[in-house]
Amino acid sequence: MILITGAAGFIGSALTAYLNEQGLTDLILVDDFSIPAKRPNWIHKRYRYLVERHQLWDWLKAYASELRAIFHIGARTDTFLQDEATFHELNLTYSQKLWMIAAEYQIPFFYASSAATYGDGTLGFSDDEKLLPALKPLNPYARSKHQFDLWVVSQTHTPPRWAGFKFFNVYGPNEYHKGAMSSVAYRGTLQILQENELRLFRSYRPDYRDGEQKRDFIYVKDVVQVLYFFLVGEAPSGIYNLGTGRAESFLTLGEALFRAMGRPARIRFIDMPEAIREKYQYFTQADVRKLRSVGYTQPFHSLSEGVEAYVREYLWPNLRYW
Repeated sequence: MILITGAAGFIGSALTAYLNEQGLTDLILVDDFSIPAKRPNWIHKRYRYLVERHQLWDWLKAYASELRAIFHIGARTDTFLQDEATFHELNLTYSQKLWMIAAEYQIPFFYASSAATYGDGTLGFSDDEKLLPALKPLNPYARSKHQFDLWVVSQTHTPPRWAGFKFFNVYGPNEYHKGAMSSVAYRGTLQILQENELRLFRSYRPDYRDGEQKRDFIYVKDVVQVLYFFLVGEAPSGIYNLGTGRAESFLTLGEALFRAMGRPARIRFIDMPEAIREKYQYFTQADVRKLRSVGYTQPFHSLSEGVEAYVREYLWPNLRYW
């Protein structure tokens, strides 16, 4: 059995879909399944058990010894929320407890970290674990993820294999419930459909023109292929960046959206909220040399390729789930 936390969420449900496509159905899906907006993400998946998040510990007492692997994808991901206690409970304490069970029962353990742990990016985006103590995340969500990374690399009692993945800007099917935390690709498609234009933030730095702020955008189908590679392979334990290794602009993203929908580009630049101007990242780009060095050779979608596939296969003209 393979256990997936956050299985009703974005990346967790995409991972479930991909594992189903590989013929794996002996899955334990863990989440809060009472949320109606998430129901389409899991209702048609193939699995053995659904386990409510608060019941996981009791379930593990009975079945932990039967698990082949744990994918800990579930987390509180709201970057606007300032409640440190909530993130400490859900992203740190919960993760530590699950890690200790994986170590006790010697279950391979793979978990979601975040590129948000890199803070403003001034220290670069290397996943060399020796650099972890120097990082300065900018919000409570990122700090909780960073605290768990630091805790993990300090442990001497570990699962037999483990990996943490610093997800960069992930977009793709099944993110529709995330609201303001959904990708610009999804929210931009809705804007175009409703208003026939796309709004992007102006730049407040002279070295970046409007729309030329850059991110490492990665299609969720590329993400789950990497996770599967770690499941079936023998890659060394450690923390890995999970991005494409290529920064691309929001303008490129916007133009791809219009192209996928067969419409002329209409992009309008708007003021960035003052509350985030000082903490806004103008550039992110994963250093993926570690991932490549352990044998992962599959190419990643370019931003244009991924966005056009996402729009045409899942968003337009009708919304579809994976």
